[in-house]
Amino acid sequence: MEGMSEREYSAHSGLSRGAIQKARKAGRLVVYKDGSINAAASDVRRAEMTDPDQQRRSTGGTGGDSGFSGPADSSSYLKARTALTVYQAQERQLAIQKRKGTLVDRARAETLVFRLARQERDTWVTWPSRVAALMAAEVAAEVEKQSGTPVIIEAAILQRVLETHVRQHLDALSDLRVSLG
Repeated sequence: MEGMSEREYSAHSGLSRGAIQKARKAGRLVVYKDGSINAAASDVRRAEMTDPDQQRRSTGGTGGDSGFSGPADSSSYLKARTALTVYQAQERQLAIQKRKGTLVDRARAETLVFRLARQERDTWVTWPSRVAALMAAEVAAEVEKQSGTPVIIEAAILQRVLETHVRQHLDALSDLRVSLG
């Protein structure tokens, strides 16, 4: 036998026997005519044909001390790969949150808050004209009941008073700012 057996090469390379068999089928190993493995030539071919990330994972290495040459010595590939994986995971997490409804579009949320505030303001601005006549009648009835003499309260005057107070209240509320982040 000229070279190593699969078991010997497995011990030599630090890979499992199954990984050696896969590498042989994929043509990443140099094999002699008798079926034995040329260790030196196979190491070079495996280093050229195997993804550096896969080499690190299969040997448990993390960088420069793993004994590989060329691009596998650089930790920048591993850092870039890790950064890409983290980015993709965050992107998936955001997509899941969006589908669940726990994440909303900021511009849409701001638009909805603004629309709600405008509707509230419009409701309050028109409120005095809707209730002034009813309030005038109720106050006149209550005063007449208390004093026993008929009283007339002008709805227009009460409406102006209510509008003044509502506008003051809305002016105070206009200083409120909503911050979404």
